Amino acid sequence: MTNAAPTMALIVLRFIFLLCAGGVSAIINTSLPSGGSEAVPWLTFVAIMGLAVAIVVLDIYVPRKRIDTITSVYFGVLIGVLLTFILTIAAAPLIEMTSNLRVFQLVVGLVLCYVCTSVLLQTKDDFRFLIPYVEFVREVKGFKPLVLDTSVVIDGRIADLVATGVFDNQLIMPRFALSELQAIADSSDKLRRTRGRRGLDVLNRLRADENVDLQIFDRELPELAGQTVDLKLVLLAKHLEGKVVTGDYNLNKVAKVQGVPVINLNEISNSLRPVFLPDESFRLRIIKPGEGPEQGIGYLDDGTMVVVEGGRHKIGQEIDVRVTSTLQTNAGKMIFSKVDGR
Repeated sequence: MTNAAPTMALIVLRFIFLLCAGGVSAIINTSLPSGGSEAVPWLTFVAIMGLAVAIVVLDIYVPRKRIDTITSVYFGVLIGVLLTFILTIAAAPLIEMTSNLRVFQLVVGLVLCYVCTSVLLQTKDDFRFLIPYVEFVREVKGFKPLVLDTSVVIDGRIADLVATGVFDNQLIMPRFALSELQAIADSSDKLRRTRGRRGLDVLNRLRADENVDLQIFDRELPELAGQTVDLKLVLLAKHLEGKVVTGDYNLNKVAKVQGVPVINLNEISNSLRPVFLPDESFRLRIIKPGEGPEQGIGYLDDGTMVVVEGGRHKIGQEIDVRVTSTLQTNAGKMIFSKVDGR
């Protein structure tokens, strides 16, 4: 039901748009001089309705529209028209001497609309200052961009982590980090060359995934000039109000000093590792028999199932067990153990 409402609203909007287009053609036909050809009103109606239908078809076949691009064009044209109006008033005495007001407005308006739109399209990463509502929505949802470090791309775990759907954020790969990765892939050292090519393969995997929004950041910010790669990453993340994703201990420290949030893959890996390691002992109550002839089943407080070898005859008792191995599955974590004879 949640997806039906926007679709119905679009259908109604397009229907009203076509009706309005027919009304516009009728208004134009009423303003035409009488005595003309009878085909002119029909040609006007067909032309306007054809344009309206073409716009609707284009809207249907381009369903995914980027809000930053649309708003850049919108505000670029708006600012260009406003500046044209101001210049027309300022240059009114000169224009009256030449009596070419319409030509002046058309030429200046065309130039200013193009220049303003071009500037905004090239600086749309800073557009949050012009459209606070767009950034406010992103802030509430928590969709802050993630700036990738070279080491985390070479590591490769970021691709598996993104594939799980944990991160819906936009991924940013700076051009200077990509250049560093390409230099590693072209290294004469075989080990470095292998690592670099692995990183490029991971990037290609991310770009091939339609559910992943990976962008290459090409802009050269003035504050990045002359800085090291690590500091560039931190300053870029601060500029974009995003987070740095890394596995590098030193970069982690630099980012924290600069007050930039960091996602450390090593910390994530440590937080997901099993609570009990092999050969660790703990007390467990055996609840029921297992599938094996000598197996008993118990559960930890968090619901983790523990399979105990030699625990079938201990059902209903609380005994000491020793961990032999753990198994992580899509359904959850399982711990295999045996009765601790020590």
